[in-house]
Amino acid sequence: MLASQYTGKPSITTHDASAGAKDETMVGVGGLPRIEEAEKIAPKDARALSKLFFDRLRVLDEGTQEYQYARNTLVEMNLTLVRFAAGRFRNRGSGEMEDIVQVGTIGLIKAIDRFDLSREVEFTSFAMPCIVGEIKRYFRDSSWAVHVPRRLQELRGDLARAKEELSVRLGRDATVHELAEHLGLSEEEVIEGLVASNGYTAGSLDTPLADSDDGPGHGGAARPLAEVIGDRDPALELVEDFQTLAPLLEQLDDRELTILRMRFGQEMTQARIGADIGCSQMHVSRLLSRALAKLRHGMLTDDR
Repeated sequence: MLASQYTGKPSITTHDASAGAKDETMVGVGGLPRIEEAEKIAPKDARALSKLFFDRLRVLDEGTQEYQYARNTLVEMNLTLVRFAAGRFRNRGSGEMEDIVQVGTIGLIKAIDRFDLSREVEFTSFAMPCIVGEIKRYFRDSSWAVHVPRRLQELRGDLARAKEELSVRLGRDATVHELAEHLGLSEEEVIEGLVASNGYTAGSLDTPLADSDDGPGHGGAARPLAEVIGDRDPALELVEDFQTLAPLLEQLDDRELTILRMRFGQEMTQARIGADIGCSQMHVSRLLSRALAKLRHGMLTDDR
């Protein structure tokens, strides 16, 4: 389909049951040729036709059938620009190509509404930044797994570029101090940006590890991430409790310490403890309760 076909009212072939095939002039909409399957027009022809449609679009009244036809046809003819721009973001984030194309199409529509043919600028040169900008905004605003402030989203991009530039210059990864000097920021701001960058993507704990020794290549199922990452160790809390308990034990008298050692260290019964220290089981129970109450009070007191 050549652009020269649409400089006036193009001829098409229609079929009539009584007269057979004959050539007729197709009357367009709003003085424009009617284009079927505009998406299939070659890019070179689309550029020439776009000039014709833009020239007509600026004199048509917005909201009329003719205006909508011209605008919609321009969108369909230039969808190849959207697909080309979307291809650059194919491996970015987890978005589907269909979603990226839809966002890019919004950028194309905005470009069509803002384009001024009198500036003598190719529409493709004007439209591509609009399309790419709309896609970038989509990733910036909706692709973060954890929502962070806009300034940190923008800082993530600055940090990525700074790290790449400094790694080439230094031959190694840049330190926080070097990144801060390069960007003119404080080290605290850089650290905040690096931490926020971790919220860009999120993965499932059930994701199998590609480099696992138990992977499919080793005759077994790949181990999930949850099995190899660290977890909270209850034993660490015991260490803290022991450190807190030690000075509290020193505040008990010898008989209380002896009863605690026999009850919990040697796991003796209260009756056996009473027989060994020469007192009744009831008295052992009272002494044990008093000692534990002292320790419990000391453990639960914030100012210790």
